[in-house]
Amino acid sequence: MVNMVTKQWKGIAASPGYAIAPAYRLDKQLYLPERQTVANPLEEQIRFKAALASAVEQLEVIRQSTLERLGPEKAEIFEGHLLLLRDPELVDTIIDNIGRESMNAEFALYEVSQMFIEMFMSMDNELLRARAVDIRDVSDRIMNKLRGVSNIDLATLTEQCVIIAEDLTPSDTSSLNLDVVKGIVSEVGSRTSHSAIMARSLGIPAIVGAGPLDINSDSYVILDAIEGVVIVHPTEEQLLEYQEKLKQYELQRAEYHKLKDLPTFTKDGHQVELAANIGNLEDVQKVLDNGAEGIGLFRTEFLYMDRGGFPSENEQYEVYKHVLLKMDNKPVVIRTLDIGGDKELSYMELPKESNPFLGLRALRLCFKHEELFRIQLRALLRASIHGNLKIMFPMIAVIEEWRKAKSIVLEEKLKLQEQGVAVSEMLEIGMMVEIPAAALSADIFAREVDFFSIGTNDLIQYTMAADRMNEAVTYLYQPCHPTLLKLIKMVIDAASKEGKWVGMCGEMAGDPTAIPLLIGLGLHEFSMSASSILPARQIIGDHNYQKLVPIATQALTLSSQQEVLQYVTEYIEEMGSDL
Repeated sequence: MVNMVTKQWKGIAASPGYAIAPAYRLDKQLYLPERQTVANPLEEQIRFKAALASAVEQLEVIRQSTLERLGPEKAEIFEGHLLLLRDPELVDTIIDNIGRESMNAEFALYEVSQMFIEMFMSMDNELLRARAVDIRDVSDRIMNKLRGVSNIDLATLTEQCVIIAEDLTPSDTSSLNLDVVKGIVSEVGSRTSHSAIMARSLGIPAIVGAGPLDINSDSYVILDAIEGVVIVHPTEEQLLEYQEKLKQYELQRAEYHKLKDLPTFTKDGHQVELAANIGNLEDVQKVLDNGAEGIGLFRTEFLYMDRGGFPSENEQYEVYKHVLLKMDNKPVVIRTLDIGGDKELSYMELPKESNPFLGLRALRLCFKHEELFRIQLRALLRASIHGNLKIMFPMIAVIEEWRKAKSIVLEEKLKLQEQGVAVSEMLEIGMMVEIPAAALSADIFAREVDFFSIGTNDLIQYTMAADRMNEAVTYLYQPCHPTLLKLIKMVIDAASKEGKWVGMCGEMAGDPTAIPLLIGLGLHEFSMSASSILPARQIIGDHNYQKLVPIATQALTLSSQQEVLQYVTEYIEEMGSDL
């Protein structure tokens, strides 16, 4: 190891942690079938259907195993795969090609699946590009059945390793033996890819999008999934450094765990609430395991995605009821459907827009399809008696939108009560602040809403007129810029004047650099990923609210994010333990 040349790659940290182990190179040989003319197309179609049926049977086993191991939400990934295997647009096209062209099944499968893969890969939407991986996964499974080749089973690995691959399919990730697989590095992929989501669910350190990797099996590897760095053939100094980092990481996690059941106070007794953002049912247990005091953002889109049609009122009711009961009267803020922009439904025809982020999305879309909105609201209202529910509307720009949305809630509430259905009288109704116009009109909204939740992800991009997904303008994504801080302060002051509370559910809420500023600005509730809860509780407990107020006030007078960060860092270092 010492005599080998040390190399380093940078990727995207998709699931946090460190790993030190030999590499296991997962090389999937791309099979390129030759086109052949078959004498009996009907027999060839029957052969393809048999391979398809066998692949479906195999996926059913994987889905059931994932359900038992990881819960219903991750199993839904494989329900999506099963839907693909039953998709007439995919399957019937292959069967038709075999019959019409007298084509062998292998080539027909490759030709059609490749067409769909290329189509999805060319799309701007990251979630849709991820579908290409799913199509490749299911087509490879059928191809192996046609060829009589076994699928690679990573569950059979027996030696500790870090897996190195061009990409991992959800099937690969779900089958990992966690006793031996210490980390994952893929050459392609993003934080939103299914394999990255599965890695976070399993708690495996993972780096994606690291580019071409010249790493062979048994090469010794360090995986730094905090900074997104992969080191092969590390020096003795690097090895010692990362062994210490891994040790400290584990010790820090143990220290954080001691804070799990404690309330969130600053040194001088100022209390705030630490809540979690969730996007599926499985996340609820992580919320509880990490000591969150509530759910500050329940994204309901997962109920509508990766399926063939809209969820029914009863289906939604059961999900909301489950979450409320599980949270045992802790506050649960559920956001109404936020589809559009970067989130689409395969079964819902949405208009083609030149700028979908500024178009028909979220609440605007719900107004366009009002019955869809009313179904969700009825499910929420029925579930409200099972816990501490708060309903939140996304993407509000003007007061008329707020009033219309609330009036629909009140109409559905009255209908339910007339039918003898109980609805909580303690129900709070609030709105996200993610459009600058809403922040500037916070004093008007504050008279009518029960609460605000600031969605900084969109508020920043709309304030700076910079798409946060566009790498060319990411330098403008500045959460601590004085302009944004002023908008946040405006919302907090307007709400406080009316006796209302303000939360924040954007990424900024869990940013260790931003947390002291947000405390000083008077934010009441911080909502973040469950894994950020305990580190945030420690940061808050290390600070003095009364001393952070003048720091935040001074930050509002500065001219750039760089000045703000420098000022806050210097002030905190100067005050040290006196802070």
